[in-house]
Amino acid sequence: MQQHTEALVTRLNQQSLAQLPSHVDVPNYDRSSLKAGIVHIGVGGFHRAHQAFYINELLKKPGYERWGICGVGLLEDNRRLRDTLKKQDHLYTLTVRHPNGKIDNKVIGSMIDFLFAPDEKQAVINKLAHRDTHIVSLTITEGGYNFNPATGEFDYSNPDIIHDINNPTDPITAFGYITAALKLRKEQGLDAFTVQSCDNIQHNGNVTRKMLLAFAVEQDKALSEWIEANVTFPNAMVDRITPVSKKSDIDYVIDTYGVSDEWPITCESFAQWVIEDAFCCGRPDWDIVGAQFVLDVTPYETMKIRLLNAGHSVLGLLGSLHGYSTIDETISDPIFAEYLRAFMDKEVTPNLEQLEGIDLKLYKDTLIERFANLNIKDNLSRICSESAAKLPKFLIPTINENLLQGRDVSLATLVIAAWCFYSDKGTDEQGNKLDVIDAMQSELHEAAAKTAINELAFLSLTSVFGSLNEQSEFATYYKNDVEALYAPARKIKALMKNVLEPRGN
Repeated sequence: MQQHTEALVTRLNQQSLAQLPSHVDVPNYDRSSLKAGIVHIGVGGFHRAHQAFYINELLKKPGYERWGICGVGLLEDNRRLRDTLKKQDHLYTLTVRHPNGKIDNKVIGSMIDFLFAPDEKQAVINKLAHRDTHIVSLTITEGGYNFNPATGEFDYSNPDIIHDINNPTDPITAFGYITAALKLRKEQGLDAFTVQSCDNIQHNGNVTRKMLLAFAVEQDKALSEWIEANVTFPNAMVDRITPVSKKSDIDYVIDTYGVSDEWPITCESFAQWVIEDAFCCGRPDWDIVGAQFVLDVTPYETMKIRLLNAGHSVLGLLGSLHGYSTIDETISDPIFAEYLRAFMDKEVTPNLEQLEGIDLKLYKDTLIERFANLNIKDNLSRICSESAAKLPKFLIPTINENLLQGRDVSLATLVIAAWCFYSDKGTDEQGNKLDVIDAMQSELHEAAAKTAINELAFLSLTSVFGSLNEQSEFATYYKNDVEALYAPARKIKALMKNVLEPRGN
């Protein structure tokens, strides 16, 4: 990589677009004519590679000028992003890396403004309440929805939620801002806007509706009734692998574009967005740029979560114990590839519906290809992070359904046993320390550390595992797996090979 002197490199902005190489796809529309029909809360890498990308493609067609995006950052961590985007006229680069090595270089222009809520609370409320705003969309991560993972109910004990309920004009949380804006729209006689979750949460629209109404009823019962009657919350399934931006991404943009982008985004070429067509205040025609509108998103969500997200966890936990660091490195090992495919074919597929327009075999083939993309380098530490929130949705339902139907669960069981060792020891099989990231890290470690005296101790976390420890077939497999994992000479690949052979033969 050649070295660059920052002072000599032109910054990416509206003016510098004209000097970009011809192979870079730049906005060919008049950004000055755009209105922010969408206000998006939580401008992370995924949003910029997914929803903002779809809008960028739509804006290339005439007649969609009202669907620009105004970003909103709620957290202090968003201050640097605000400053970066402002310097770049809210432009950023998107490097789309195909599995075959091809690279598409794009500049995304769909974001036209960004508000940093801690410094301009009323401006954010006013923007949300503005008559031009038709959709308020969210990527606030699972934690931003403020539900108890064990019960699925709204968590009223959160200090920020307590503050927002008691201080409607001084919000901190997404729910506080959205409710304040809807109150203004109601008072001004404006239509309600659609609240659209773009987070990787099953039934994300239903979850958003339930949580917002739980919040609003405590603050203003009449307003909550108006929201219930007027606001829609479409469910959606979203998919595009988007690793965390790295310095090498910044260097790549300088070398390839000839300009400096302080916060570029890299993503895979695959993108999918299946959306329930339930919008109360108009919507963009996302379907003409590759999205899919359906009556019921549920089976699409189930397919994606049980195959892609669970598949990520299978590779992440097993690969981490072996000593691998990225998804592509892990899936390139034939044993891991065979194990993942067996898991998808034998334990997941029997529980899935056949969906119109979806070739399930091709979908699984594509997943393997996506995971093997050498250009993405998705870190296993990211994949394994917050497993306590992920696995009860991604993996454990498949185990429970197979147990109910009398089907095999041995492939998934080894993954749970590997998670126990991962949470307990926090090292790979060479003794190297793993970067364990989880809000429940202390509880997971405490339970897993008791495995030596009680092989089922890890499963005692019923908020995560439910009644799995009472399922005799699962418990038998699990005990054998943890015993093998905790053996001094254990090797994860040998255990995987053993599981791939039918047990009991």
